[in-house]
Amino acid sequence: MTIGRIFRPFSVGGFTLIPEGEKAPVGCRIPLFLGRKGAFGSGEHETTAACLGLLESLGSLSGARALDLGSGTGILAIAALLLGAESAMAVDIEWPAAISCRENIRLNNLGGRGMTVCGELACISSPGFDLVMANIYADILVPLAERLVELTLPGGAILLSGIPLQDKFDIWRRYTSLGCREVDCVIGEEFVTYLMRRG
Repeated sequence: MTIGRIFRPFSVGGFTLIPEGEKAPVGCRIPLFLGRKGAFGSGEHETTAACLGLLESLGSLSGARALDLGSGTGILAIAALLLGAESAMAVDIEWPAAISCRENIRLNNLGGRGMTVCGELACISSPGFDLVMANIYADILVPLAERLVELTLPGGAILLSGIPLQDKFDIWRRYTSLGCREVDCVIGEEFVTYLMRRG
């Protein structure tokens, strides 16, 4: 799949991740194009793969507003848009990641629906999102829990990943204590990914 930092097309669930400049392979269902260098995530990590699979399980996201916190290359934001989300805001504290994300949104012809923000969660003043995604460190997911839940509209989905196996119960307990319920869970070799809904 990868050679150094350059990757070749590969599939994750119904998505096929394709480097810039290459054509979508015949038969691929949901092509997702990325810049040729895989900095900030090319989709191969188990947490990203789990997130893509759970996103796909949601079905059509037609009309949804999505937030991707710790967006890196913007894979999850782009995936949400490709599944029909009306808009997606991708937020990352690293300026090079934000630039990479913006370029990847352009590569997928989603420029009018995807927005990149270089900053922290505190800079988001949106009234709410139908889908909130955060593939970040577990020790960040805990202190940000209340704000992430606040940003999720009632009945909206919350996708959490980057959670080491030993921290899975702490994350589950924190978010369920805030009125979320677990919808699905993917337990990988090293990390756990939760799909929850706000009550």
